[in-house]
Amino acid sequence: MERELEKLSQLIKGPDLIVAPCALNPIMAQMAMLAGFKAAYLSGGSLGWYKGVTEAGLSLTEMIQVVVDIRTVCKIPVVLDAGGGWGDPVHIHRTVAMSEAAGVQCIEIEDQLLPRRVEHHVGIDNLVTPQLAADRIREAVAARNNPDTIIVGRTNAIRVGGMDDALRRAEAMKKAGADMLFVWGRKPEEMRHIAERLPAPLMTFAPPDGWSTFPVSKAEMVRMGYRLAASSGTAFAAMVKAVRGSYEHLATDTMDPFLGPGGAEREMKAAHKVTGLDRLLEIERRTMKEA
Repeated sequence: MERELEKLSQLIKGPDLIVAPCALNPIMAQMAMLAGFKAAYLSGGSLGWYKGVTEAGLSLTEMIQVVVDIRTVCKIPVVLDAGGGWGDPVHIHRTVAMSEAAGVQCIEIEDQLLPRRVEHHVGIDNLVTPQLAADRIREAVAARNNPDTIIVGRTNAIRVGGMDDALRRAEAMKKAGADMLFVWGRKPEEMRHIAERLPAPLMTFAPPDGWSTFPVSKAEMVRMGYRLAASSGTAFAAMVKAVRGSYEHLATDTMDPFLGPGGAEREMKAAHKVTGLDRLLEIERRTMKEA
């Protein structure tokens, strides 16, 4: 679990679409790595629900603490959803410095107005000017000490000013030095249009239901220039459904069909394995013989 994995800056130069599932804590990151994923996404949206305050209520330090918790036990590359960067361009320097100190390999900075508005979660985005958005990216690049740190310029402007405005904003972020661009768009035709206009590498969201029913394959996305796809909430949604079912069955004295008979003990033992209990026991038994 402690081995260093390939750097994200190198992975995005390869032939595959790098899918980064949502990880909100160490065991989620560990399970993502065990499932074969090469990066994990710390989603501000999902972490906001997880903490019960929405993304608008999250601070830089609490998100960085999650990264530190993950990196303590799992070296999977972390993509940080840094939202608006927690301030003006001058504050972006601390955001980048803390992110790099924690081991973040990719920082996503968008053009949301600060402080964040909760109505972002119902499709109403409040954006800064294109100039301020570009200045945030420019200062993020200037603040970077590690050349492998990827700076992503993101905009949700499709929901505000339409596609053309979103593309102009992304182009301004690219000129400001963004290594990767992320124009929010869920529809296949939007994704294709974005890729026709903007240079690779591009970032996007993974389809909420995965690629099994999505009309654009991962291979096609790579050909269009997409290199990183963050699954922002699917794993969190699965967790919510599983926990809700567990509570409901416990409260009504019924068997949880998701776990089945003996399932709780089996999954607890599986969690022990994921988190490295055997390794810790070996260290303890080897070093505490005289205690």
